[in-house]
Amino acid sequence: MSLVVSGSVAPGFEPVADAFAAGFDGHPAMGAALHVVIEGRSVIDLWAGTADQRTGRAWSQDTPSVIFSCTKGLVSIMAARLVQEGRLDYDSPVSHYWPEFAAAGKADVTVGQAFAHQAGLSAPRLELSEDDIVDWERMVHVLAAQEPLWQPGTGYAYHALTHGWLAGEIVRRVSGMSVGSYFRHLIAGPLGVDAWIGLPEAIAGRAAHLQVSPPLSALWAEEADKPPPNWPYKAMTLGHALPADLVTADGGFNKQRIRAAEIPGAGGLASAAALALMWSATVAPTRGIELLEQDVIARATQTRSTGAPVFGGEPPFSRWGCGFQLDSEARRYLSDGCFGHDGAGGQVGFADPVRKIGFGYVTNWMMGPEDLRATRILDALRVLV
Repeated sequence: MSLVVSGSVAPGFEPVADAFAAGFDGHPAMGAALHVVIEGRSVIDLWAGTADQRTGRAWSQDTPSVIFSCTKGLVSIMAARLVQEGRLDYDSPVSHYWPEFAAAGKADVTVGQAFAHQAGLSAPRLELSEDDIVDWERMVHVLAAQEPLWQPGTGYAYHALTHGWLAGEIVRRVSGMSVGSYFRHLIAGPLGVDAWIGLPEAIAGRAAHLQVSPPLSALWAEEADKPPPNWPYKAMTLGHALPADLVTADGGFNKQRIRAAEIPGAGGLASAAALALMWSATVAPTRGIELLEQDVIARATQTRSTGAPVFGGEPPFSRWGCGFQLDSEARRYLSDGCFGHDGAGGQVGFADPVRKIGFGYVTNWMMGPEDLRATRILDALRVLV
């Protein structure tokens, strides 16, 4: 069966549409969507493939899918807005807003360090369960009480899931709302987009069903065989809470119990259009909404963490600001100055403050380091803008 790509492309952007369609080659069970906004106007809105292979349900314009760590970028927008309003300071200790966090030698950890993966809490020392991770109070208590895995501020390691509870609790303490509620209040509601941190039961049937490519599964199987303490592996599983692949056929982030919980390190759901429009609103008026000012973007996107992490790893390495993933060899956006966040399996969302671009790409066919789908789309777009 030949691929049918639905949607619209502004004249001149056809090469980007071609790159989007090419990403389906060899992946017959895949679904995906792409949206690009320039100066508040959508120029690319495409979707294709299968949202749920089990039923044959096709991907539609508003299909939401788990965006994994792209959610971190959205939480970072919320924090930056609180900084802009003078309610949060990146240089203040986390304990100023969250007193319990001062335990076990963390009194001096700053908000900026916590958002930049430097807090020493990339994985829990405890063996956590699914019951734990759907319980917000339980998770923030565990992290507040934990002794860091390294001296905070002396290095970084990617807080794959714990970042969401750390950042989200800071947002909750300052805003007075849960992270999912503040997200609706500040971003998703005003923009009128299909995006959630904590998926309502009424929307559950619309969500894409996730599948993991064999190379990605093989990669995590190799990680599982490394001797303990294997902190990078535990950062993904949290002990016994999640599969290393993050999904199974009906578990992990394919499970509505997990999707309904507020898990802002990885659990947001959004359509591609929603992702692009939200990032657009950080750098240009979009549907009448302007989320961030240039000066706070400059502060939030200063490089805070780069190079080899404390537990090692193979280059290329990512570059981080205050929660935002910055352009680097590990994740190329359009140019230096872009900021956003990608997500496990191939999701990408970011803003370009110079070109006033918001970009969103989501897919339910999760791939690993071999994945070039978004990279090729961005290569095609870069030539045109």
